Amino acid sequence: MTDTEAAAGLHPLQDKVVLITGGSRGIGAAIARRFAAAGSRVAITYRSASAAADAVLADIAAAGAEGLGVPGDISHAEAAQAIVAQTVARFGRIDIVVNCAGVALYRKFEETDAALFHSVFDTNVYGTVAIIQAALPHLTAPGGRIVNFSSALATRPIPTTSIYSASKAAVAALSHALAKELGPRGITVNSIAPGVIETEMTTSVVAERGAGIVAMTPLGRIGQPDDVAGIVLFLASPEAGWITGRTIIADGGVS
Repeated sequence: MTDTEAAAGLHPLQDKVVLITGGSRGIGAAIARRFAAAGSRVAITYRSASAAADAVLADIAAAGAEGLGVPGDISHAEAAQAIVAQTVARFGRIDIVVNCAGVALYRKFEETDAALFHSVFDTNVYGTVAIIQAALPHLTAPGGRIVNFSSALATRPIPTTSIYSASKAAVAALSHALAKELGPRGITVNSIAPGVIETEMTTSVVAERGAGIVAMTPLGRIGQPDDVAGIVLFLASPEAGWITGRTIIADGGVS
């Protein structure tokens, strides 16, 4: 934040243009709301949850920010390109990309088939690639920020998560490599690896293993979407300008 912005009481993310994939529910929705509260202009993508997206957009508007909802399946390059095109048509540029959309399918390895593999990798890995490729020509440089989502399971997998864990390890490696490639342009690339966060996606996990998760977590509770959203805002801010190529594990100390 500049001295002028500080004197005016402006948030350092005021008027930044943020594209958040998977922004209609869970962690993505919390991230969208936090950026809106900071005065950013927020585009969220969703694949099918239009009612949930409308609710998030209403919250963005209530915060006095400008929002845009863009439907599309990011596992297809054409959809990723259309999402970025609509965002740029509305806001003129992109300052921050948050790749939060993901698919979590767990199955015993012997029972894994090509359909499950492609469902997970096409969204979690290729979807991240496709959005970044589409956004790069419009991403502020220097100063652009890319925040991807890995998972704590990438480094401490459990049975039945082999394919999902592998996809999230790929995202962490991708982020590290892109940090090297995009650093000369002044664009930072980082990833976040959450542990279990209480969302619609983890309802069954929390119901089945919640007590055990709390017991093994030094902070003694289940993580909440806002616990992760704050990290995203930090990585997108000027204060994190010297951090790139890192994966931040956010699991309450389990790791």
